[in-house]
Amino acid sequence: MADTDDELVAFETKGAAPLPETTREGFVENEGASIWYASYGSGPAVILLHGGLGNAGNWGYQVPALAAAGWQVVVIDSRGHGRSTRDERPYHYTQMAEDVLAVMDRLELDKAALVGWSDGACTALILADKHPERVSGVFFFACNMDPSGTLEFKPTPVIDRCFSRHRKDYQALSATPDAFDSFVADVSKMMASEPNYTAADLAEIKVPVAVVLGENDEFIMREHAEYLARSIPDAELILLPEVSHFAPLQRPEHFNREVLGFLDRL
Repeated sequence: MADTDDELVAFETKGAAPLPETTREGFVENEGASIWYASYGSGPAVILLHGGLGNAGNWGYQVPALAAAGWQVVVIDSRGHGRSTRDERPYHYTQMAEDVLAVMDRLELDKAALVGWSDGACTALILADKHPERVSGVFFFACNMDPSGTLEFKPTPVIDRCFSRHRKDYQALSATPDAFDSFVADVSKMMASEPNYTAADLAEIKVPVAVVLGENDEFIMREHAEYLARSIPDAELILLPEVSHFAPLQRPEHFNREVLGFLDRL
């Protein structure tokens, strides 16, 4: 377990902690893509969905802690990310949500809690909206549900280090290792135009949700997180002190404590 990596110096250099060994990993073919997944531990299922441009290995500090607490932990490389492939169609969060459902079906998981980070949070909430019978709750960390929720982009050394790590990981894991720049452009198009949930849409969400944001988030307005917590029925708002968009890497023990607290309340 890392103590702190607030500036992401360690993450840029060597990535997160490596994922544990497992014999339960593979690919699911779904709608023109091969989606990579891995499963660890036993118990009720929790699925971890990483952020845009990242991969499942970004959860290296979370998987052991959740498995040790009695959860079956599933990680997924989103379509076109990490080991997963894609076809020529544009990226859409709704398609990524269907990919998660395909992994759940392969693993015979009737229901799972979802922990989403950035793009993964949006994917998680869309899956919960479309298939509430399959989702026991959503830990929605560091994302927006309409374009008005984002801050003006301002580069920082922390963001640059994260981007550098994402490039290295993509080149090491992807079936198209030379396509990182076009991959970034295509994911960025999705981020700029989706999702587009209204307050009325949010009011229809039927599963427990924690809206979670680091107090120094570089991308998401705090006011937007507060709006989401007001608009989603019975949602709770959790603000994480002294961290930013990268809390699972910066202060993993604190982040894991909040995740486990939410899961215990389901």
